[in-house]
Amino acid sequence: MTESMTKPLDREIVLHVAETCLCLHAQRAARALARLFDNALRPVGLSNGQFSLLMALNRPEPPSISALAPFLAMDRTSLTAALKPLERRGLVQIRPDQADRRSRQVQITGEGVALLETALPIWRETHARLDAALADGAPGRLRTDLRQVPAQVAELARPG
Repeated sequence: MTESMTKPLDREIVLHVAETCLCLHAQRAARALARLFDNALRPVGLSNGQFSLLMALNRPEPPSISALAPFLAMDRTSLTAALKPLERRGLVQIRPDQADRRSRQVQITGEGVALLETALPIWRETHARLDAALADGAPGRLRTDLRQVPAQVAELARPG
């Protein structure tokens, strides 16, 4: 039988996976949410990921890239790549850590804070519309459930 003639999996199996796969449902939901917030934040020149990253940096003491990456569930290489366009725009500064010159710290700039102040009402309005569109109590339950996933996945990934 040639590759183009390979028999597909039974339709029942495909439907079962499509209905039950948490990863698939999380990916679909994440893509839909990303599109919603990307479109909402486009007028201020931010993506949803950039907005979240700037928010994570809006703190009194600048975090190291190593400390920030797990908070955002990113690896350091991806985080560094995500920071580059923000650095080019002058929204963040990346500099060596004074305590450990091998480590780098990331600090939001005044321009970054000003952009967050502009973006925040857009985020709030978009979030309010989304929360209102979901079933009563669903946003809170969903946030609670999603907060549990990383720890549970880490536990399942442990050997033994």
